[in-house]
Amino acid sequence: MALRAAKPQVHPCPPGQTGGHYRPLSDSDLHAIFETALRLLEELGMGEVPDNLAQTLLACGAIDNGKGRFLLPRGLVQQAIDQAAKVFTLHGRDPARSIVVGGEAVHFGTGGAAVQTLDLDSGLYRPSTLADLHDFTRLQDTLENVSWFTRCCVATDVPDNFDLDVNTVYALLQNTTKPVATSFTLAEHVDPIVDMLDIAAGGPGKFAERPFVKAHISPVISPLRFGEDAVDVVFKCVEHRIPISNITAAQAGATAPATMAGFLAQSLAETLASLVMVHSIEPGFPMVFSNWPLVIDLRTGAFVGGGGETVLLNAASAQLSNWLGLCSGVASSMTDAKAIDAQYGVEKGMTSLAAGLAGGNLIYESSGMTASLLGASFEAFILDDEMHAHTYRTLRGAEVTEANLGFDDICQAVLGEGHFLGGEQTLAAMERDYFYPPLADRDDPGVWGAGGAPTAWDRARQKAREVLAGHQPRYLSPEQDSAIRARFNIIL
Repeated sequence: MALRAAKPQVHPCPPGQTGGHYRPLSDSDLHAIFETALRLLEELGMGEVPDNLAQTLLACGAIDNGKGRFLLPRGLVQQAIDQAAKVFTLHGRDPARSIVVGGEAVHFGTGGAAVQTLDLDSGLYRPSTLADLHDFTRLQDTLENVSWFTRCCVATDVPDNFDLDVNTVYALLQNTTKPVATSFTLAEHVDPIVDMLDIAAGGPGKFAERPFVKAHISPVISPLRFGEDAVDVVFKCVEHRIPISNITAAQAGATAPATMAGFLAQSLAETLASLVMVHSIEPGFPMVFSNWPLVIDLRTGAFVGGGGETVLLNAASAQLSNWLGLCSGVASSMTDAKAIDAQYGVEKGMTSLAAGLAGGNLIYESSGMTASLLGASFEAFILDDEMHAHTYRTLRGAEVTEANLGFDDICQAVLGEGHFLGGEQTLAAMERDYFYPPLADRDDPGVWGAGGAPTAWDRARQKAREVLAGHQPRYLSPEQDSAIRARFNIIL
């Protein structure tokens, strides 16, 4: 019993499983969408191009049409695709926690900028705080199926934008050694924050040697124009060797066509424009091709995080990116549910499984997010981590070998005791091939009732409290912490 209760020596479903089994688009669909995207860039082009970007684009072959738009010839776009970084490492401060991005590997992680937190005590939403960000960071530090951590909430109690950016990065450095990601409000915030990252990395210039933070940037504003502040951040990140996730976040029927095909074509064109931008600055610089199709309820204008359209569009986006050979980033688990309820489970399960099956290399927003990205939840982090394990197990598939087919084992069971319980093959498969969820309830109704009839929300809340009470990491040394505090306004 002790052996069976212990954690398996071989994890049956670790992160990084192979995706790409779900292909919602046919080959002709892929070609048609790509061709339309190329035409949009070549004939319509991009608007509101900042001067610094205009210079690099013109130098690599873009055309100023004299009407306020820069045309990107298909040859230039194809060159950017061909020379893009196809595989690269997202470093953790702990090298054992680094992950390789690209190819067929699937990793679930986080994202989001929730302004509300689902309170553990009241079960109601309240404004997110800097203390919440620290707590979320150290909670996910214990979750093995969350491969990297992007700040999931905004500290609404920190009004100054520079202090907000600084304290967000500090929370990541102090509470986890996984690969992490953040955003920069303005380009002038990058230089001083890199100084802080150098302190954590061991000295001046050390962070650039092994960057363990990537930047989330949205340099394209739908439809088909650039945003100057975000473009400036891109230039700064390339200068400091900070890997980039350039996020396109068009909304169907609002900033992009309502038709699925038209939406995919425009969104692909916009993300390709981000790639050409990076290519014009430095060919092959590490960039996650983060084409995130977003949906709104066309009756009300409300953002929609769950539903069949979100399933389809993000899966199709991953398929398109992988078809082009680019490091794909998509979004999932953006449930519209406010509580940990049936809607929560359905929407998160559908969207995350489809994104994984489609082969999204990095699947953002997939942990902890609720309320159409307006909320973040400690309980959701716990539940979503278990959900990811089930998805990884699905992606792992069935290993068909002579030993696993087990012709002789079947004959022995049929002609012997008439069952497979306790058989050598069963015992081996039990540890190797099956995931046993620590949180999901598999008791019979009587046992469940006698135990107080706890819900998933109850069990997740208890687990979150246990982790937050017991896991108090301090990954910055006292000397590093003192050096950072001497220079920056560290609030907590």
